[in-house]
Amino acid sequence: MITRIREVRRARRLTLEDVASRCDPPTTPQTIGRLETGTRTVSVGWLNRIAAALDVAPGDLVRLAGAEDVPVAALLDAAGVVAPRADRVSLPPRAAAGAMAIVVSAGIGDYRAGDEIWLTPVAPEALGNALNRDVLVPRPGGRLLFGRLIGRDRDRLHILPLGAGQRQLVVANPDWAAVAVTLIRAL
Repeated sequence: MITRIREVRRARRLTLEDVASRCDPPTTPQTIGRLETGTRTVSVGWLNRIAAALDVAPGDLVRLAGAEDVPVAALLDAAGVVAPRADRVSLPPRAAAGAMAIVVSAGIGDYRAGDEIWLTPVAPEALGNALNRDVLVPRPGGRLLFGRLIGRDRDRLHILPLGAGQRQLVVANPDWAAVAVTLIRAL
């Protein structure tokens, strides 16, 4: 079996030691290196352990026939664009358990028509960590509200809708909430 363990590890910017210590139970960097290079056979058990350590799906570690990697051609920061020092690949986004999506049909706020916004469910009491992030919450009558979470006091959420000139809305005791975590946009 041909694996992509090394490519995924490098894409996550982790060392062999980092992955070895994240395995459950921990292992040695040499073992991870042998599994990467194919000098040791990768069993399904090892594939699952390493995938958990890298926070990817086990299938992301296997090179499928006909599937192509997307090599990282450049790194971009405030100083400009530079070539990467080592070969790297870009990993496709992976949905978390219970994830949901919003498809943008007309541009609004920071979003354009055709965008997909992936959201991760969050317990309403944990939304304090989502301040200044975009959230989706239910409203009475089967309606939904999507906007920037600008405040929270006790059981009330203060959300600023995305449209220009909109006023904040308050949602009390939502049954559930989801936080925007990934934007998928074709350019």
